[in-house]
Amino acid sequence: MKRILIIQTAFLGDVILATPVISELKSCFPDAQIDFVVKKGNESLLSNRPDLNKVYVFDKTIGKLKSIRKLVNQFRKEQYDLVVNLHRFGSSGILTGFSKGKKKYGFKKHRLSFLFSKTFEHTIGDGTHEVERNLSMIQEFGAKKSARPSLYPSNEDFKKIEKYLSDKYYCMAPSSVWFTKQLPAHKWVELIQSLSDKTIYLLGGPDDKDLCAKIIQDAGSQTVINLAGELSLLQSAALMKTAKRNYVNDSGPLHLASAMNANVTAFFCSTIPDFGFGPLSDDSQIKEVKGLDCRPCGLHGHKECPKEHFKCGEISLVD
Repeated sequence: MKRILIIQTAFLGDVILATPVISELKSCFPDAQIDFVVKKGNESLLSNRPDLNKVYVFDKTIGKLKSIRKLVNQFRKEQYDLVVNLHRFGSSGILTGFSKGKKKYGFKKHRLSFLFSKTFEHTIGDGTHEVERNLSMIQEFGAKKSARPSLYPSNEDFKKIEKYLSDKYYCMAPSSVWFTKQLPAHKWVELIQSLSDKTIYLLGGPDDKDLCAKIIQDAGSQTVINLAGELSLLQSAALMKTAKRNYVNDSGPLHLASAMNANVTAFFCSTIPDFGFGPLSDDSQIKEVKGLDCRPCGLHGHKECPKEHFKCGEISLVD
């Protein structure tokens, strides 16, 4: 294999969970040129990687069809020996099918899987981790069955967060795209109050700043700092790396922690770890409410609780 292309145009967590495919392919084919396709906004996650040649950006803002045509033309010029599509839906099938790659691998459940030269099972709910499902595509080349994701914050990223480092600090990422995947605000307040006088950083994007500010106000703590929107993804990962503990939802920051092998406690509300998106750090803990007949209520979260009670969010914070 001389040229390999990997496609994962889903959310940031999906990109992070695809990184073992990069490292394993580089291990199997040390001299290969490995390129990657992400949707616009996720490209920074793959910065500074020594095992990656180029990152393409699927930019829907210029028009989906225009971006697809542009990328397909670029792929055909490269004449890839192998195209590995880790995304299960949408435009990634067109990108794969029309890439003119010599081998085109993807999951059977993709609606355009007939365009692939080889397909693989993707079963959710049996406890198999997404990393294992991804790596199953390249087992024939000698890849491991499982491996931890990886990110590469730069020296500048680590310098950016130096001023926040101390002997003992905690990070919390209270927000999620989906309401039912997000531990309720009053539980974050409870958690902060249980760590009284500890330095705590609240992480997130610019849109999470108001939520974090409200949690800090309700907690009445003077030692909690709102860093939502202040740090890049890789800077957040760098800060999480040496935290005493990181507290996260079943969302992107969980996978940032896994990639840095950071100590982590993950809260699973409406979703369950058996879907295959749990933490992979050596020191990881999962907290959830068991025994609810309405849980899980779907593979992804919802904007509101379908039962209007959100009991799965009332997770006990003590062992």
